[in-house]
Amino acid sequence: MTGEKKRILIVCPYPAGVAPSQRLKFEQYYKYFEENGYEIIVKPFIDNSFWQIVHKKGNFFKKTGKSLQGYCKRMLLLLSLRKFDLVYIHLWVTPFGPPIFEWLYSKLAKKMIYDIDDLVYLKFDKTPWVIRQLKGYRKPIMLMKNADHVITCTPHLDKFVKQYNNNTTDISSTINTDVYQPKTDYSFKERKPVIGWSGSHSTVWHMQTIFPVLKKLKQQIDFKLLIMGTDALVDTDLDIECLAWKEEYEVTVINRFDIGIYPLPDKEFVLGKSSLKALQYMAVGIPTVATAIGTNFRVIENGVNGILVNTGEEWIEALKKLIENEDYRKRLGENAAERVKNLFSVNASKDIYLHILDNAAGIKR
Repeated sequence: MTGEKKRILIVCPYPAGVAPSQRLKFEQYYKYFEENGYEIIVKPFIDNSFWQIVHKKGNFFKKTGKSLQGYCKRMLLLLSLRKFDLVYIHLWVTPFGPPIFEWLYSKLAKKMIYDIDDLVYLKFDKTPWVIRQLKGYRKPIMLMKNADHVITCTPHLDKFVKQYNNNTTDISSTINTDVYQPKTDYSFKERKPVIGWSGSHSTVWHMQTIFPVLKKLKQQIDFKLLIMGTDALVDTDLDIECLAWKEEYEVTVINRFDIGIYPLPDKEFVLGKSSLKALQYMAVGIPTVATAIGTNFRVIENGVNGILVNTGEEWIEALKKLIENEDYRKRLGENAAERVKNLFSVNASKDIYLHILDNAAGIKR
């Protein structure tokens, strides 16, 4: 491509490198976009200092002040939207209230791409009118309707969006396989096997739903439970090590797992999740056991590169078989890493993203 660089404005909720919906989706492709003639300008609503307190209790006045600051920045940004060839919006423009900013941005942008992760619209029809207005559940619908292209992350979500916009592409969360390298050692003869889970403070309850299963397994086989995403979970019946999530050691901690687990509740919101945790485990060759629901069917071929389960008995059977059989762990782990590399890696998806940008920007290569 020759000529001036096309300018893309990324309008997103969070600062770079902290939120899975950004860092394991479009943030991974910035360098590739730049190499192909785009200039990237990123404008998050929450800055780094706000991120440090946003999920902590208290700090009401600081949070209020930071929120007002975010709204002021979004207002000022309206004045420069026409300077960009593309406006790429993730989730929402502002977090609260009716979709006023979303409407304004969609009307002022030359071209707009909307990136939606999770079923953030779910409560749109299920809560009182006043709550809907305050929490902004109409924002995703407004952006779906007005976008030139919508990027989704699951078949269920893609089907929903197509009610409002036929220009959609379903792109899963992806893994940088240059960083997530497959393990080679599947032995734990000199120590307890490690069953691992990675998540966040908001999803740790998914993990706790299978504590009764893990306690039954503990009566038959001794193991260590390694949890990344909270440092405050205690259960005297299980040998638990808890770590707060930190990007600098995320891959290192996952590499400590002998088996990765991905339990999910049987709820509609799960159908908006792209099996990210399973993909992270699988990318480093961790044999993975996951609930048989949603995109786990797309990511995992049962018995080939992971195990899908439903009942407590199936969980115990799968975990026991993996703990007791090193060859089985190795086969599933190696197959899992290969599947992620071929289908769910940055390299496998980068040209899909680029094609969407090029089409919106009117670029032919």
